[in-house]
Amino acid sequence: MADKRDYYEVLGVEKSASQADLKNAFRRLARKYHPDRSTEEDAEDRFKEIQEAYAVLSDDEKRSQYDRFGHGGPQGNPFGGFGGGFNINLDEILGGDFFSSFFGGGSGRRRRSRRGSDILLRHSINLEDVLNGTEQEVVLDLPEPCTSCEGTGAEGGDLVTCSACSGQGQVRVRQQVGPFIQESVQACDPCSGRGRVSDRPCEDCNGRGQELKSNTLRFHVPEGAESGTRLRMRGKGEPAPQGSGEPGDLFIELEVDPHPWFERNGSDLIMSLPLGYADLLLGTTVTLDHIDGKPLVIKIPAHSNSGETVEIRKRGLPRQRGSGRGDVVVLLKLYMPKKASKATRKALESVRDDLAPKDVTQSILDDAEERRTS
Repeated sequence: MADKRDYYEVLGVEKSASQADLKNAFRRLARKYHPDRSTEEDAEDRFKEIQEAYAVLSDDEKRSQYDRFGHGGPQGNPFGGFGGGFNINLDEILGGDFFSSFFGGGSGRRRRSRRGSDILLRHSINLEDVLNGTEQEVVLDLPEPCTSCEGTGAEGGDLVTCSACSGQGQVRVRQQVGPFIQESVQACDPCSGRGRVSDRPCEDCNGRGQELKSNTLRFHVPEGAESGTRLRMRGKGEPAPQGSGEPGDLFIELEVDPHPWFERNGSDLIMSLPLGYADLLLGTTVTLDHIDGKPLVIKIPAHSNSGETVEIRKRGLPRQRGSGRGDVVVLLKLYMPKKASKATRKALESVRDDLAPKDVTQSILDDAEERRTS
């Protein structure tokens, strides 16, 4: 037993310590090293060691044996001289507030209130809504406390005392921890810590305590909102069970619908613009309808190449950080018709040599050099 520390050393008291001194020392150390509270790596081992020391020293007979024979007891084994097990009522020593803090705080007799569940609603918007920010409304059925039973789930709203916990909302649980019996307080399962249960379920809501009612909800879509943005409406979720707490919240998750030609990159809008070879060579102007209600004028410079981009500043979406709007980025693409008339083919044959590079090898080298320097 050389590896076991002296019980008085464990509790940090003198051998002449009174029972009050022992209790105070145990209370202080148990609060510090209780595994449910302590962040110390060896908290569980220290807590068991503290319990063992107090269980022996707080019993006058066991303390007398320990003072005479040490850890081995009169029969030479660790627990033979001390009764084979220790029964410590932690709730009585540490106080009901120590354990009740795990179930919602307050005194040991306070019933735990439960919050209702949250509800998630997905709502679709378009790019116009993102650009301007809009006020929108939805009509949907939401759970509300049953009017017949006032949300209790009991016929007439009358709840009876829970027989399992006698209305306390908590029960004492005895648990074997190594050689010790630990007694703690936990929330009562049958009544979920409320202390009251339904004797006869409400006929209107079948004991659920809630019913669906139509609601019209109005909310604001912020400018620049993205898919996945969530708006919270407090208190619009499910009612608390048996009306024992606050209702949950309603979350509206926004989903931005795809646009026919725009793709979004933050506050920028990106689009592809197919153009004929003549438009790329000679240059042109293309006008499209835009989400801000003003025409989007795209000026294509002469001698443009497929794959190049044209930027139109400040015609994108509002920036979420900072002020102003993003840009519209237009990707130029060469449009290749699937069929060509005989007249078109004949006309192209006549200008083929004018449109083709004179020296293919030199053209490849020039293009490669341009890509390296750009």
